[in-house]
Amino acid sequence: MACVLEAPLRMSVLSEVTASSRHYVDRLFDPDPQKVLQGVMLLYLLQQETSSTELRTECAVVLGSLAMGTENNVKSLLDCHIIPALLQGLLSPDLKFIEACLRCLRTIFTSPVTPEELLYTDATVIPHLMALLSRSRYTQEYICQIFSHCCKLRHWHSCGFKSSPQPLLCANGPDHQTILFNHGAVQNIAHLLVSTSYKVQMQALKCFSVLAFENPQVSMTLVNVLVDGELLPQIFVKMLQRDKPIEMQLTSAKCLTYMCRAGAIRTDDNCIVLKTLPCLVRMCSKERLLEERVEGAETLAYLIETDVELQRIASITDHLIAMLADYFKYPSSVSAITDIKRLDHDLKHAHELRQAAFKLYASLGANDEDIRKKIIETENMMDRIVNGLSESSIKVRLAAVRCLHSLSRSVQQLRTSFQDHAVWKPLMKVLQNAPDEILVVASSTLCNLLLEFSPSKEPILESGAVELLCSLTQSENLALRVNGIWALMNMAFQAEQKIKSDILRGLSTEQLFQLLSDSDVNVLMKTLGLLRNLLSTRPHIDHIMSSHGKQIMQAVTLILEGEHNIEVKEQTLCILANIADGTTAKELIMTNDDILQKIKYYMSHSNAKLQLAAMFCISNLVWNEEEGSQERQDKLRDMGIVDILHKLSQSSDPNLCDKAKTALQQYLA
Repeated sequence: MACVLEAPLRMSVLSEVTASSRHYVDRLFDPDPQKVLQGVMLLYLLQQETSSTELRTECAVVLGSLAMGTENNVKSLLDCHIIPALLQGLLSPDLKFIEACLRCLRTIFTSPVTPEELLYTDATVIPHLMALLSRSRYTQEYICQIFSHCCKLRHWHSCGFKSSPQPLLCANGPDHQTILFNHGAVQNIAHLLVSTSYKVQMQALKCFSVLAFENPQVSMTLVNVLVDGELLPQIFVKMLQRDKPIEMQLTSAKCLTYMCRAGAIRTDDNCIVLKTLPCLVRMCSKERLLEERVEGAETLAYLIETDVELQRIASITDHLIAMLADYFKYPSSVSAITDIKRLDHDLKHAHELRQAAFKLYASLGANDEDIRKKIIETENMMDRIVNGLSESSIKVRLAAVRCLHSLSRSVQQLRTSFQDHAVWKPLMKVLQNAPDEILVVASSTLCNLLLEFSPSKEPILESGAVELLCSLTQSENLALRVNGIWALMNMAFQAEQKIKSDILRGLSTEQLFQLLSDSDVNVLMKTLGLLRNLLSTRPHIDHIMSSHGKQIMQAVTLILEGEHNIEVKEQTLCILANIADGTTAKELIMTNDDILQKIKYYMSHSNAKLQLAAMFCISNLVWNEEEGSQERQDKLRDMGIVDILHKLSQSSDPNLCDKAKTALQQYLA
C-alpha cells in the first residue's frame, strides 16, 4: 500500500537530525510523490539491526515529527506498519532509543485515526510496557499517556423514567480496563502520583480516571491502595485543592467521581460532599477557560445524576443554576469580539458549552420539584431548550432532550411552562427520523407529556402520535419498544373510544400478540397496562371485546398458563376483572370453561395479590343487579366457587375477607 506523507506542522525536530539521515528526510517533503515514497526508508532504517543506535533514534524522532503533522500522515504511517516496528524497537537495550520509540508511539496513539486495538494485538506488549515504566521519567510519562488513550470506555446516558445511567458500550470497552488491570496497572502506576515530575503525575492521574470509569473492580482496588503511607483517595483530595493547577484539580475530581459512581466511595463521604462537588462547581464559573467549564459541568452532571442529596447540595452551591445560564451566551455578540481567534475559539466551544449545561440541568432536576422550578425560572430556559431541540449538533439535541425529559417529570411544569411554550411541537419533530439514542429519551419525554393531566395530550394526539408510537413498538431496540408501549398506555388512560380504536387499529392484533410474547418483562407489563386501560368503562369494554374478544381471551389464557412472575399474572387477572365488568363482554368469560377454571385456581393461590385479583373477577361476574346474574351465580356455585368464598371470608387477610363477604352477599340478595 502506498504511503504518502504530508509535511508536518512542526518542523523544529528535523533540525536535530544529523547528516546521515538528512538524505531521507529531505525526500519526505519533496513535491514528487515518487521521492516521498523513498522517505519510507526511514522506517526501514529504524528496523535495521545493522543501523547505528544513533541513526535509529533519529529515525524515530523524525517519524514522531511526521506523526504530529496531518491525520493523513498518521494514516500513511499506519499503512506502513509503523506500530509493530516501533514496538519492536522497545526491545532494544538503549534507553534513548526506547524513549524516542515511545514518544513516537504516544503521538500516533493520541491521534483520532489510530485504532486502540493495535496496542493489544500482541499479548506481550502490555507486560513489556509495564516493565519499562521504571526506566525513566520519560518512559513513565509516555507509557501512561499511551495507556489512557488506548483504554476505550463506555459512555453514559439516561433513558426511560429511570434515573440510573444506561451504559452505552463501545466495542471491547471494559476489556481494555481489564487487560491493563490484570497486568498490574494500579500497582505499577500508583507511585507515579508522587513523582517529582508534574507531567508524570498528570499522566498517571489521567490513567487512573480512565481505568476507574464505570469499573467497580478497579475502583474498589484504588480505594485501598497506599502510596507512601497515604491512601489514594487522600492523595486525589490533595490534588484537587485550589493551589494546584486546574488540570490536576479537574482530573483528580474525575477520579473521585468515577470511584464514587462505581460504588467504591459513598455519596455522603466528605471527600465527595466537601471536596469533589465544590471543586467541580468551581470549574463551572466564569473565571475558568471554556474547555474547563465544559469538563467541570459534564463531570458534575455524572457525579450527581443518581443521588438526590448531591443534586440538592449542588443546586445551592455558588448559585450554580444561575451560573449555568451563562453557558448559553457564547459566542458573545460579535461587536464585543475584536479578536478573530477568540471568535473562532468561542464558536468551537459554544456547542460543547450548551451540551454540558443541558446535561447538568438534567441531572440537577432529576428528582426535586423545587430544583426543577428554579431551572425553569432561569432566564429564557424553555426557549433555550426548544432551540436546543432543533440544533444541528446531535450531541446538543440529545442533551436538550435529556434536560426536557428531566423537567417533564414535574406535574406542575407539564401543566404550565410546557404548555406555554408548546414544547410538544419541537419534540414531535425530533421524533421523526432521529437516531435511536435521541429517540429513546425523546419517547420517554413523550410518555410524560401524554399523562392524563398534561394539557399537551390533545394536540399530540392530533399530530399523528398514535402511528409514530405504534411504529416504535416494532423497534429492534428494547428501550424504544418499552417507551412506545408505555406512551400508548398513558394515551389510553381515560381516553375516549375513538382514541382507543385508533390505538388498536394502529397496533394490529398481530403486533399486540408479538408484544405479549416479548421476552422482556417490561414490554409485557406495559402491554398489559395498555390492555387494562383500553378495557375500562363498560361501553368501551363491550365495543373492544366485540371486535377483538377472541384474540384478547386467547392472549390472557397464554399468559396465565405461562411461566410469568406474580406482577404479570396479577395484571392479567385485573384485565379479566375489567372484561367481567362489561355488559356483553362478560359472556366471553362465562362461556370459556378454561378461563373460569383458571380464575378458580388463582382464588386459592398462595399469593394474596393473585387471590384478590381473581376475586375481583368473581365479584363482577356475580353482581346481582345485572341481567343474567342468576345463571352466572348458579354456574359458578356448581363449580365450587361459593365454597371457596366461604373459606376466604374467614381469611386473616382483611382485603380478601372483605372481598369474599361482598361476593357472598350477592348470592344472598
